[in-house]
Amino acid sequence: MQHLSIAKELGDRAGEGRAYGNLGIPYGNLGDFKQAINYHIHHLSIAKELGDRAGEGAAYCNLANAFDSLGDFKQAIEYQEQRRSMAKELGDRAGEGAAYGNLGNAYQSLGDFTQAMKYHSQHLSITKELGDRAGEGAAYGNLGNAYQSLGDFAQAVKYHNQHLSIAKELGDRAGEGAAYGNLGNAYQTLGDFKQAVKYHNQHLSIAKTLGDMTGEGTACYSLGRDFELSGALQEALSYYRSSVKLFNDTRALLQSEDNWKISFRNAHHDAYTALWRTLSRQKKTDEALCVAEQGRAQALVDLMKLQYDSELSMFGSLQDKVTITGVSSDISTQTVFLALESTKIHFWVLNKEKRVQFMLKEIRGEDAITFLERLRNNVLKEHNIVGRVTCEIHSLDELRSKSPTRKFVQETVERLPFNNKSLRLFHDCVIAPIAHLLEGDELIIVPDGPLCLAPYAAFLDDKCRYLSQSFRIRIVPSLTSLRLISNSAQDFHRSSGALLVGDPCVEEITNKQGERSLQPLPYARQEVTMIGEMLGVAPLTGKEATKDEVLRRIGSAALVHIAAHGDIKGGGIALAPNHSGTSKILEEKHFILKASDVQAAKLRARLVVLSCCHSAQGTVTPEGVVGIARAFLGAGARSVLVSLWAIDDEATLEFMKCFYHHLARGCSASVALNRGMEYLRESEKFNAVKFWAPFTLIDHDVTLEFGQSQ
Repeated sequence: MQHLSIAKELGDRAGEGRAYGNLGIPYGNLGDFKQAINYHIHHLSIAKELGDRAGEGAAYCNLANAFDSLGDFKQAIEYQEQRRSMAKELGDRAGEGAAYGNLGNAYQSLGDFTQAMKYHSQHLSITKELGDRAGEGAAYGNLGNAYQSLGDFAQAVKYHNQHLSIAKELGDRAGEGAAYGNLGNAYQTLGDFKQAVKYHNQHLSIAKTLGDMTGEGTACYSLGRDFELSGALQEALSYYRSSVKLFNDTRALLQSEDNWKISFRNAHHDAYTALWRTLSRQKKTDEALCVAEQGRAQALVDLMKLQYDSELSMFGSLQDKVTITGVSSDISTQTVFLALESTKIHFWVLNKEKRVQFMLKEIRGEDAITFLERLRNNVLKEHNIVGRVTCEIHSLDELRSKSPTRKFVQETVERLPFNNKSLRLFHDCVIAPIAHLLEGDELIIVPDGPLCLAPYAAFLDDKCRYLSQSFRIRIVPSLTSLRLISNSAQDFHRSSGALLVGDPCVEEITNKQGERSLQPLPYARQEVTMIGEMLGVAPLTGKEATKDEVLRRIGSAALVHIAAHGDIKGGGIALAPNHSGTSKILEEKHFILKASDVQAAKLRARLVVLSCCHSAQGTVTPEGVVGIARAFLGAGARSVLVSLWAIDDEATLEFMKCFYHHLARGCSASVALNRGMEYLRESEKFNAVKFWAPFTLIDHDVTLEFGQSQ
């Protein structure tokens, strides 16, 4: 910090840049990645300004390391590639070698062990050529990890010992700690838990000495795993608690950086799972639920706390002792909390009287293989049939390179099989084990991981009865998110006002040949016109439905309804482009409503209806599904109605007609949803599951005062 101060005083921009880079490194070691990245970006900016290519390369390297620690490996690879390119340009063999090593680590984290091995071997070759003992040691350690991932433990131990020897020779305490940790992991996999504990304790001791919170958390997790595998559950539990606390403390330093929090939570998911799993094994099922809940949708809960209680610390609840009473205090509807552990599903059923009952289901044999395959394929891949969108928006470049027709898409869809066996399997695995505990006609499900994308409404029991014929179903990201909304001020969400958006003009969005990439959505226009007539509200359609205009109005409506093209990959919505003057070049920011746009808006909507294909989709993470629906909840919406897959235009029009008919008559959203699905199910034309089952209600059940809509 003194270096930085003096450099600024002297106007020494080069020295200032180096000082920022040097400051970023210890902040990263302490787990304060937000501050570290901030300093490295300052360093990069100054290096570019001065044309300092070496400094620029160093900044790229430091940024890559920070993002790697956050678990954002794709971003880390991007920065390392820039660093490698710059090192080659400058003839910096040491820098080039280090870049290869770091690229290998990132690819290994992504599961590409062949590519990882290739880069680690290149790193080792360069370090030997240069006589770089520190780099050579790191390369041995990385190769050890790669061989361990491939199951060659003898070779892994050999390389880790070489790394350890060089680290000791050089007095490299961080490298020594990493080598001990890797050796412990190898012996753990070999079943030599005594040796594993020895090495992991040495890693823990060094991490504490260096103030390396992330390393300390990792070592605690590894020790917990040693003891769990050897049957010493009490010792395991103690280390798992310490690990989760350290990771939560580190994560809290990320403050409002939502994406970084999600990446960090993903990178250390095993520690959270291990803690509730061990509690469950010890029959401490109530405490296991509390721990599982504390780790569920953490980043979303932080966003919601900013919306609902500005005086409540965003991070205070992470370390608070949560009791089963606190978890269930605001639950008035029977709720099923799910947690996945390989082929095991843990169930906690909370009834209206706030009693909690625990069940465990292990899926065996062929069912387990099929179940896991379905999870890997986003639960029911064959349900992803295209209707409302005439093409799925993957990227602007892709839009400009092709212009599929509706006929082509529909023919593609018709070739996809529809398998009721999948619906029966999921009912047998997820609902049947707890069916005897369920009562009444309403059910909240708090799903885990890929089960967030399951079409619960269509789960089929052995009597050929769909789950939605027995229950009104809502999906909730976490019990805490439910509580935050329940406890919000009575006047927080608006009681009147509607924003209806349909068939935005997309004719300006073209491919490289200048051909239109997206087609108009006449049924979407009919949809919002019909709803507008029911509510006495003029909808935004065509060229009026620009991104800027939607964002200008979105904060003043109790109801937000958007019928438009959905973005399956990025989780956005295509609106009419903003008027960009004389520029003929359209960028996504001009017309795609992204999660970041929504989160920046202050929503007070009671209900958001996203009548867009795949609006429930997104990236499935331990945080939950990260997509546009999550963005609306995080921005302040009380309830969101979304679609799990591509929806048919005409079927959606019919569904919405019935849905709003009942909503306008005072029915709650869940009642209106069930009646809309029932209406399609009993129709002659749209009775297939693919037409009525994608609609899903997330979070609260709401009613609207349409008589006051303006």
